[in-house]
Amino acid sequence: MLINDTFENLDLEKKNRIINAALQEFSEEGYQRASTNRIVKAAGIGKGMLFYYFQNKQSLYHYLLNYSLDLTLNDLLQRIDTSEKDFITRMYQMAHLKTQLFKTHPFIIYFLSAFMLEEQTELPTEISEKYHQLQTMGYSKMYDNIDYSLFRKDVDPNKAFQLIRWSIDGYQEELKQRLAGKNIHSIDLDPYWQEFYDYLNVLRTVFYQEVEGNV
Repeated sequence: MLINDTFENLDLEKKNRIINAALQEFSEEGYQRASTNRIVKAAGIGKGMLFYYFQNKQSLYHYLLNYSLDLTLNDLLQRIDTSEKDFITRMYQMAHLKTQLFKTHPFIIYFLSAFMLEEQTELPTEISEKYHQLQTMGYSKMYDNIDYSLFRKDVDPNKAFQLIRWSIDGYQEELKQRLAGKNIHSIDLDPYWQEFYDYLNVLRTVFYQEVEGNV
């Protein structure tokens, strides 16, 4: 990524203003349609300054990807408590952390969602590796260290857990297809959170033993 070090040394308010303006533009319009004219207008800076900080639009986009991936790795995945061995409860925990991240950094959530829906393939090695790290760590945080004894005694726990994994993975892929091509900012995400919680409740009912205190 080609970036002028001067940008990293800007005062935090100005730096965040530029980052948020760019995150919003790319998430609303996608990479191809994103306008640096709109970015500088929203950020309140001259266009020459934007290209002083970043060599071009692609350099800015790659910076935002790296910034967003770092924040997601540190503020979301690193905070997931894998000592919680109840898979369904852990899924609730992850959803709650995502909601918190959305409230504090809404443009990052929108930006990464738009990026994943666009499925761009030409990325710098550093970013590709970090994105792969996020996917790998996310999968590990979801599925490692699960207590199989919570599952019903009349089913094979390994097969039950595999069915749950397929259900979660399939739901995520199906949701990506439903949202593909939509302006992510125009979507009310609350019904999707509730839908996810409803599916978690179904999975608990089908595969878990009846134990008081379940979420």
